[in-house]
Amino acid sequence: DTLEQVTEAMNAGADVIMLDNMTITQMQQAVKNVNGSCLLEASGNMALERIPEVAATGVDYISVGKLTHSVTAADIGLDISI
Repeated sequence: DTLEQVTEAMNAGADVIMLDNMTITQMQQAVKNVNGSCLLEASGNMALERIPEVAATGVDYISVGKLTHSVTAADIGLDISI
């Protein structure tokens, strides 16, 4: 959630750090601070329209939860008669 937490996770030897609900400026700073020592995943408040701007920060992965948590369920049933 914060740049301080990114530093703490990096110093603890994390392989991947999730940047949750960070601004573009914060993500850019996190990429600079980590300097390739681990992978960074941007997540939270992520819309498809925002992906190019987020990708330009240099993060390694981008998670778009809206693809799954905003979907309406399909009513599918399987009836078996014996």
